[in-house]
Amino acid sequence: MKRRRARSTTADVEARVLRLKEQVRLDAHDRPGVYWMESPTGEIVYVGTSKQLRTRLLDYFRAEFPKDKGARIIREAATLHWEYLPSEFAALLAELRRIKQWRPRYNVMMKRDARHYAFIRLAPGDAPRFQVVRGAGTDTRSTYFGPFRGAQQLEDALRELNDALGLRDCRLDQPMHFADQPELPVAPQRTPGCIRHEIGRCIGPCVAATTRAAYAAQVTLARDFLHGRHDAPVQALTETMRGLSDTMEFERAALVRDKIARLESLRDQFARLRTAVESLSFVYAVPGRDNDDRVYLIHRGRVRGELAAPRTAADEQALADRCREVFTAAAPTATTVPVHEMDEVLLVASWFRKFPHELERTRVPVRSTAPPRALR
Repeated sequence: MKRRRARSTTADVEARVLRLKEQVRLDAHDRPGVYWMESPTGEIVYVGTSKQLRTRLLDYFRAEFPKDKGARIIREAATLHWEYLPSEFAALLAELRRIKQWRPRYNVMMKRDARHYAFIRLAPGDAPRFQVVRGAGTDTRSTYFGPFRGAQQLEDALRELNDALGLRDCRLDQPMHFADQPELPVAPQRTPGCIRHEIGRCIGPCVAATTRAAYAAQVTLARDFLHGRHDAPVQALTETMRGLSDTMEFERAALVRDKIARLESLRDQFARLRTAVESLSFVYAVPGRDNDDRVYLIHRGRVRGELAAPRTAADEQALADRCREVFTAAAPTATTVPVHEMDEVLLVASWFRKFPHELERTRVPVRSTAPPRALR
């Protein structure tokens, strides 16, 4: 016979809630920490953190059921666990890593994966092509920029970049026929071989309308724009918009204005990512409760090492050795962050943006020359 899983009655649930409340009231303290709730079947349903753990947990029992999410979560829990940590920063890191490990169904933030991020991929070939992809995977031949949030918005922005610089967006296996090829086995079709070329949005590497060098120069301009080295596509569109306004073609000017906004959004999102990964490389000393001081080795926005604060010469030497390992290791290009690391980069960047005075507790590794700077 199949055994039916007993359903909890309302009275059972309320009894559990009262028992959990009494546990918190008697045992929990207002210290930084991470907590998690487990259902009767052993499922971790929620992970949270607080710098005042007892106060935060008691809030769940004050929430109004069923309107408040906290009240609904606590009624799912059969057991409640918590772990004290020496600082709020340590607690935030622990929360993130447990969410990544357990993926509780009530945690929405910080449970993202590759489906929630998109990259700009520069595919190699005779005429390199930019495209939006969901993940970098293991492809080592292509160049990736990102990750970014919002694949559709990224598609729109990339389309504007391609149009502004005349770059192709046709299929990857489309044959290319450059104007400077020594031999063309088949005369390239002019019409309608490349519609985007015909309407002035592609310089036509597939119909012998441009040379290899000219196309490569446009690809370089696009890469430099993504790296933040220049603003040529936006400047060109701005001049076009001004010209249309001067001739009172306001509707067309408004369309160009929207194109500029999409490009600026792409540029600004990439600039924020670049700032995070380039600025956040330092040793961060964090005082903890009960003298449990910690030192975090943060490289390109991610915590690569955590040690107890040194108290002896041997501890100092161990820290120096670990710093050499972390900060001299070959790092990926600053234009990309692996998807699985992205949430930690965002957490660290957000921490120093919210508490810029914490940068005073950092010191730059000897190999670096630029001091850490506050994030805007």
